Amino acid sequence: MKIMYAVTPEQENYMHYLLHYFYTDIFPYYFDDEQIRQFEELGILSLDHEHVTYNGTMKEAFQIISALQSLITVIEHIGEHGEHEQYEWLFERNQNILARHGITFPFQARQFTRKRVLPCSMYVPATSQWVM
Repeated sequence: MKIMYAVTPEQENYMHYLLHYFYTDIFPYYFDDEQIRQFEELGILSLDHEHVTYNGTMKEAFQIISALQSLITVIEHIGEHGEHEQYEWLFERNQNILARHGITFPFQARQFTRKRVLPCSMYVPATSQWVM
């Protein structure tokens, strides 16, 4: 008999927060709204896609969370400094971790070298609730 530990609701929420973070705080700086909409339709970075093999165990949740956090850190560094060669292996390693769980992330590190300064996107969260 093997004992499996289930993911906590907080960890599940944090995973969804990180996935949402890509769509609101990463993708708008590198892709236009039409491309991001296509990412949603294709199930990129989605736990609800039919090929996802995530079963809700704590081990899987930790692997997915750490892979997402690492990718965010690498992408933000590449976007600020423009150097991607030395982080290519780390990017691919975490991409492979997500792929093992069926989470699609079909990008290359070099796609994140040119960060827009001020993205104009419907995916970027509003800075205030006032409409001008």
